[in-house]
Order: sequence, then C-alpha cells, then structure tokens
Amino acid sequence: MRLIRVHIHIVTIFPEAFPPVLSAGILGRAQQAGLATVDVHDLRDHTHDRHRTVDDSPFGGGPGMVMRPEPLFEAVESLDLPRGSTIIALTPQGKPFIQADAERLAQEAVVTLICGRYEGIDERVRMRLATEELSIGDYVLTGGEVPAMVVTDAIVRLLPGALGHGEEALVDDSHTSGLLQQPQYTRPSEFRGLEVPAILLSGNHAAVARWRRKEALRRTLERRPQLLYQAELSVTDLEELAKMGWRPPTSG
Repeated sequence: MRLIRVHIHIVTIFPEAFPPVLSAGILGRAQQAGLATVDVHDLRDHTHDRHRTVDDSPFGGGPGMVMRPEPLFEAVESLDLPRGSTIIALTPQGKPFIQADAERLAQEAVVTLICGRYEGIDERVRMRLATEELSIGDYVLTGGEVPAMVVTDAIVRLLPGALGHGEEALVDDSHTSGLLQQPQYTRPSEFRGLEVPAILLSGNHAAVARWRRKEALRRTLERRPQLLYQAELSVTDLEELAKMGWRPPTSG
C-alpha cells in the first residue's frame, strides 16, 4: 500500500478550474505516485435551495455579496477531518504566504483550503472554522482558486520524492536559504553576444559555489534587500555585502 504523505482538500464554487492544473507536471506525477491526494469539493453541493445559493448581501449595507457561513461549515464538517487539522481561508486579509509556510504545511497530514469569493467570507468562518488565513500577495483576485493552486503546488513539490532526481535543487531554491536564487545558465555558452560567466565553465566546483553564493547575495540585495535581515549570513557573506555597499542594522 502506498503512503499518502499529505491529503489536501479544496473547497470552492468553481471545481472545474482545478483538473488541468492538478493533473499536470509535478502535481500530477506526485498524486500518481501516491505522495499526495488532492480532493476538490463543490461548495454548492452543501446548499439546500433551488438556486444553490452560497452568498448573500452584507448586514449593514454596502456593495457586493458575502459568502454565507452555513455552506462553508457544512462542506468542511462533511470531510470528517482529523481533530486539530489545518483549515486555511484564502483571503486578501490573510498573513502573507511564504516559503516557511509551504515547508510547515508539507509536514501536515491533512490541509484544507477554503477559496474565498465576492466581498469575502462571513466573519464567523474566520472565528470558528478556519484555523488560519493566508494571502498570496498584496493585491485582490476574483477568488481564492488561484491562491489554492499556488499553495497546493508549493506544498506538493516539497514532498520527498515529488521532484525525483531534481530534489537536490530544493536546497538552492529562492527563499529556501533566505536569499533569492543566483542567475542560472544552460547551453549554448554564447547566445546573441551574451556569454555564460567563465567561472561556470571552469570545472572548479569550489569556485562555482563561491560565485553562486556571491551572486545570490547580490541579487537579493538588488531586488529584495529586506530578506537579508532574516537570512543566515556568514562572515564571508557580510564581507561580500559590504563590498556591494550594504551594512547590517546596528542594535540600539
């Protein structure tokens, strides 16, 4: 019997949006290999009126519609989840989803994702059903379906065996080490006048490793300098960053 490492439930009003993504590439292969199970549940199956209504106008007035609590509670409760399992509401008000969250969730046996819609979800879902809220960025989408795909992909690719022979690449992923990834090159060594850095063709593995670390530091400094404040930096890293003009914050 194959061991399922994580079971992801997705609750949505658009289940038809998911099969093309979930069946492709690493996500599809991981499920076929028994590393993950991803079940998509139609929220409208948990309504009890002719129109399968999942939303209503907000109390106090205002534009738009709000997702009703009854279908959401019923949908999640029908899953018979293990006690204490993680239930995530995907909303613009949630905590930013980062790599550390993906790593944490990849250790869970069961993760349930609730896709928000319209003007949001009834606050009682946040209070009594969801264990946390996550957002994939400071912008507003039409719903939580794309965020659910993002979170699912980020979790599944971390499962042992999901990447196959490419698993060692996880160590060098952007954000995994606290830094952005260094520039990457492949064949040809020269393309339209742009040449691959000679050090990468040298065969000197130690020198290549030093170059990659230096370029990861440079790219992080240029694009996401705030990440440097949380990254684990060696004395050599600090010396390289100083040459690039960066100084660590002083205490006090």
